[in-house]
Amino acid sequence: MAESAASADFLVEIGTEELPPRALPNLQAAFATGLEAAIQKAELNFSGLQSFATPRRLAVLVSGLQLHQTPKRVERRGPPILQSFDDDGKPTRAAEAFAESCGVTPGELKTLETDKGSWLVYRGEVAGQAAADLLPGMVTAALNKLPIPKKMRWGDQAVEFVRPVRWVVMLLGKQVLDAKILGLTAGRTTRGHRFHAPGEIELKHPADYAKRLSSKGMVIADFDKRAAKIRAAAKTAASGLDGAPVLEDSVVDEVAALVEWPVALHGNFDSEFLRLPDEVLTATLQDQQRYFPVRDAAGELLPEFIAISNIDSKEPEQVRKGNERVVRPRLADAAFFWDQDSKSTLAERREQLKDVVFQRGLGSVHDKSERVAALAARIGADLGADPDSVSRAAALAKTDLLTQLVREFPSLQGRMGYYYALNDGEAAEVAIALEEQYLPRHSGGRLPETPVGSALGLADRLDTLAGIFALGRRPTGNKDPFALRRTALGLVRILIEMEIDLDLPAMLREAVELQPLDKIDRDEIVDELFAFIVERMRAYYLDGIAPGLEPGDVSVEVFESVRAREPKSPLDFHQRLQAVRSFLELDESESLAIANKRIANILSGADAVAADGIDPTIFKADEEHALSAAVSAVLPRHQADLKARNYAGVLRNLAELREPVDAFFDSVMVMAEDKAQRNNRLAQLTLLRELFLDVADLSCIPS
Repeated sequence: MAESAASADFLVEIGTEELPPRALPNLQAAFATGLEAAIQKAELNFSGLQSFATPRRLAVLVSGLQLHQTPKRVERRGPPILQSFDDDGKPTRAAEAFAESCGVTPGELKTLETDKGSWLVYRGEVAGQAAADLLPGMVTAALNKLPIPKKMRWGDQAVEFVRPVRWVVMLLGKQVLDAKILGLTAGRTTRGHRFHAPGEIELKHPADYAKRLSSKGMVIADFDKRAAKIRAAAKTAASGLDGAPVLEDSVVDEVAALVEWPVALHGNFDSEFLRLPDEVLTATLQDQQRYFPVRDAAGELLPEFIAISNIDSKEPEQVRKGNERVVRPRLADAAFFWDQDSKSTLAERREQLKDVVFQRGLGSVHDKSERVAALAARIGADLGADPDSVSRAAALAKTDLLTQLVREFPSLQGRMGYYYALNDGEAAEVAIALEEQYLPRHSGGRLPETPVGSALGLADRLDTLAGIFALGRRPTGNKDPFALRRTALGLVRILIEMEIDLDLPAMLREAVELQPLDKIDRDEIVDELFAFIVERMRAYYLDGIAPGLEPGDVSVEVFESVRAREPKSPLDFHQRLQAVRSFLELDESESLAIANKRIANILSGADAVAADGIDPTIFKADEEHALSAAVSAVLPRHQADLKARNYAGVLRNLAELREPVDAFFDSVMVMAEDKAQRNNRLAQLTLLRELFLDVADLSCIPS
């Protein structure tokens, strides 16, 4: 990029030993974000910012960076004029001290006239600092804020970083900045591919960085471009096998974090291994080897895989054979585990769960399964699930944890339970539930689809939440070692998205009562648990996790308006929330929300007590009669819609009251001097307030 006299491109690169692959995307993003925030805080303009990351480097390129901060006009008020000069007009010590602090003489100060008096004032210009002087501190600060769980030292260095640092580049335009970062003096030389181009590569200009690394160093510095090349290369290689690669985003990203110059190679394995469940094959290839499985046009796995090498070898056949030699014993181990596991049924393993501790104080996994079975039976009855299937699924729910395959591949728990259950001759509904108990596995993941699976998944989460809370190990701050926030969010998603109407406090109480703990305040635990889950619901809506919602679609005020009514069922909460959102789109909503807030304020501040009932015989104004008649007309529909939980209909009916409510407030003095009239009018407002509170507290919503 061409540079003006007032700007230049800036490049910083931290060269390291191989960085942890799964952490690399976060390190890249955090470094760029931290540096960008520092530049913005320093009020330096720039035209663009690009980040780079490979296994051996983190880098940021800032285009068109302002070379010098813009000078600022400043005004500082000093002491009052009366205290600044003596009777002879000479500056006092107060005036002299103020002048010294501003770097001027008293005679250079001005007078500021205000309605409260006259003051000495300094007006001047503060020169900005050079970007070259500021950038080393900015880079250091950004590096110090990187999300590194555990730093390391190397050699006799006192500095710490995620991995040993081998070189640092800091270029502002053509100038190397005079800086020491992480114990190394910054320069202009980077390094290429560890094997193909291990020597130093001189950089003359920051903008040349990515292009020069690619042409001279055989390094694709841009993480996203490297990932895109991996995808394209894998597809090309798989097309030669009449198949398509399985390209999961997380695996592609991890491979991109392992290589700097990706080269795709195919390999194969004995077709005998295709008898294993697909998930076992893909877990072996992806999780253990970072290879991409290949499927044919029908979606069936082929005895082939695509490997991404970090070397453009002159003997690719040898690399291919090496990959095949590595994967073959892995698959053989998986086949051995499958065969061994299949010799015992899940039911035969159940007794062994007594020897597996769930959590100290909460008994064994067998004990947990008993509690889950009791809760699942209660929930399953409400869902219309077959009770025998619920009981059987609960009994077998955790038995696959004892199999060798799940010990080897923990991510397959539940899924392997499904396969083993079918292999044992269990009913399909039971087998499916063994997998569905873990759904959703992550944010946005698929949900259980069967009543048995839903009942089991809900019961398992309720027991976990109740048990850990009863132990007093609630999440604090960023610490959530038992993943209770994720557990609660999964619970919320199942209840709302599967439209399961559950009295959550009642089920929480049952879960807490089942815990094998004495001397606990069960009422307090239930209240804390319910509040905790409602907070997860808050994030569910405000962060745009709920289907069809973006962050900001549900405001804090709208959420709190429903929360104020304390619905016991998350599904009921959801239905009320949707109704309020629809109501706010009506033309009448703003006027009624304002009126509702006004009513709430009047009632909360009224000294008098509203009458027990409304007496039309003492109405004085036509607007009182009109409002009473309008409410009476709406009331039957209101009650019918409320009973049917047609909350949108309830609020639409109430929208019809806008005109009589507005007219009432325009013409009627609520706090009349006559006590009977005043109490009668308060009774009208109380009824109106109660009608709106049947859905949500709309007074929470600002106009």
